[in-house]
Amino acid sequence: MININSQFIRLPQVKELTTLSKSSIYRLMSDGDFPQQIAIGARSVVWRRHEVEAWCNQKVAAALIS
Repeated sequence: MININSQFIRLPQVKELTTLSKSSIYRLMSDGDFPQQIAIGARSVVWRRHEVEAWCNQKVAAALIS
């Protein structure tokens, strides 16, 4: 059984969920304001879906407060 917290997504899915560009995602990661990627191979990285979705929800909540 797959735990929802362990679902991995690749960059195209991250871009679709966040509507951010690749460069924006990597810049935010560098600034510590976006979930870090996980290396699963020499040239393959993924993100945890629940972390990306939580980041999106946090941004929406912050916008509603403002």
